[in-house]
Amino acid sequence: MKTVLLSLICALAFASHAVAQGLTAHARVDAASSSITDGWWGRTELSLALSQGVPFRVFTLSDPARLVIDFREADFSGVTAGDILPEQGRVSAVRFGAFQPGWSRLVADLAEPMLPKEIGMPVDPNTGRATLQISLKTADEADFVAASGAPADPNWAGGFLRAQLPKVPDDGKFTVVIDPGHGGIDPGAEREGVSEKHIILSFARTLADALRRAGVNVVLTRDEDIFVALQTRVALAHSHHADLFISLHADILRQGGAKGATVYTLSEGAADEATQQLVARHDRSDVLIGMDLTGSDDQVAEILLDYARLETTPRSLALAQHLAAGMAEAGGPMNRRPLREAGFSVLKSADIPSVLVEIGFLSSDRDLANLSDPIWRQGMAEGITKSVLAWRDADEANAALIRQ
Repeated sequence: MKTVLLSLICALAFASHAVAQGLTAHARVDAASSSITDGWWGRTELSLALSQGVPFRVFTLSDPARLVIDFREADFSGVTAGDILPEQGRVSAVRFGAFQPGWSRLVADLAEPMLPKEIGMPVDPNTGRATLQISLKTADEADFVAASGAPADPNWAGGFLRAQLPKVPDDGKFTVVIDPGHGGIDPGAEREGVSEKHIILSFARTLADALRRAGVNVVLTRDEDIFVALQTRVALAHSHHADLFISLHADILRQGGAKGATVYTLSEGAADEATQQLVARHDRSDVLIGMDLTGSDDQVAEILLDYARLETTPRSLALAQHLAAGMAEAGGPMNRRPLREAGFSVLKSADIPSVLVEIGFLSSDRDLANLSDPIWRQGMAEGITKSVLAWRDADEANAALIRQ
């Protein structure tokens, strides 16, 4: 059975003098005093300097091998991966940032299986400053797999992914769920200081405002810089009785000089190499962040879901067609193949028409300039809003004909 390697509540170690100083809720990370270094005999030392001690836990995950550290809560503002890991070694990469409100996470990719042998967070009794110290030792693959696994403790950050979402009364209002891709520890694409998670959230807010002015009920899967798991995004749509689901992205794709907006609907497999790359990047985020979301569907349930998709699939395609036309009318620019199919996880809701829209590609100079322009974003949001309203009216008319 997979178990947590170690869970430590360091709050008990706070010195009374430090507490008396009135510590803030966030522990600021001191990049200059933090490091990850390889030593002799398969040992690697991780040292993370903090302005104060905070509760934390440490565990590992396999396939791929990762070390995960959860904090309640650490502030990584101004810290880059290169500050902590100046060069690759037994730790090949690190990512960190907000995980959900009140929680931060650091994920270290391991080039080889390693298990923590010593973990501690000594706190200076005079200043309250703390240092998270983890000593890793190369381990046998079988031992690493046996010791690894996502914790099941619902009081820690992982629990909210499996928790039952609150039921929202169905008031009959037309509801659109907007899903800004990435967030928190998962930045998405990055280019020239522009992060996909930030620019897409900005666009999502603009689109939400435009839809609300048109009388549409709007729910954002995230309205701040936090990480939200893929299946949680879809679960939110169900809990709010969404009439449609729109996931927004602005990726980097060098394949074929990708540029212009593209609207994706669900397919069983990716149609081309470029699409396969996007699917792999989007759907791998949960695994890379640290949650093990694998599982198998019940066969009977899968059959019922397939029946539901018989109705939802053409409605999603109609939505994609309306969006492509409306975005083109708003000035686009559109991709040379604006309508495509892919197996994105966020499109797999059986009963909610769903699309994923690549508003543009950060790898395109033109698209990057457009996405950075608030006037362009406003015009594109208006075009999408008109498309959503047109689809709603046509969908209602078709439903009435079917009932007759």
